[in-house]
Amino acid sequence: MDALIIAAGFGSRLRDLSDSKPLTPISGVPLLELGVRQARAAGAARVVVATGHEADRLEAALPAIAARCGVPVEPARVDDWSKPNGWSVMAGAARISGDYLLMMADHIFADGILPRLARQGGADRGVTLAIDRRIDNPLVDPDDATWVQTGESGFIRAIGKTIPAFDAVDCGAFLATPELAEAIGAAIAAGKAGSLSDGMQALADAGRAATMEIAGAWWLDVDDPRAHALAEEQAPRELAGIYAAIRDI
Repeated sequence: MDALIIAAGFGSRLRDLSDSKPLTPISGVPLLELGVRQARAAGAARVVVATGHEADRLEAALPAIAARCGVPVEPARVDDWSKPNGWSVMAGAARISGDYLLMMADHIFADGILPRLARQGGADRGVTLAIDRRIDNPLVDPDDATWVQTGESGFIRAIGKTIPAFDAVDCGAFLATPELAEAIGAAIAAGKAGSLSDGMQALADAGRAATMEIAGAWWLDVDDPRAHALAEEQAPRELAGIYAAIRDI
């Protein structure tokens, strides 16, 4: 299994701390490296990184990250990084055959979440999204969150930042099949902008978007200085296995 990490955006809300969000350190370790290490711990044999903003700088850092993490890390540059994140998914997925873990470069997770997500595949779904039922989770920024409405079976009914009714929040980690990139492409062809949520909603409408509840586990979207401060404080504890591996090098 491969992993795809989306790292192409501008990262405007973290610009006061860093001019490259994926390379922003969390207790001394770049965000992107934490993601690569987490993907490897979940079983990924190769990591593809979708690059865009500051692509030359980010791609130059990948060989060292790969060497430290012990897993191949390859770039997939997005032609226009100002486009919605679904374009990054399509660029990265074009380098991957089969199912893959899909992650955002600025999201970090307690040690057990991604390994469990990697085992959620099934013929009844085109994608599985990790969700948090704690819609009042104090670590979540409600103004930036992507919300999810689920049905009785746990499959997604609606997903987006402005949906009127919801019962969970999108954690930013997916087990994707090739259907996801195909759905994003179809949404673009139908006139949508091409966000990841556009593709997810298309799969939801087809009854192909499943969820996995994280059952109260810790996760964080490191998107602004407040979240960065929380990550500096909490990540070494919540990602204890990852940080222990780094200290042992």
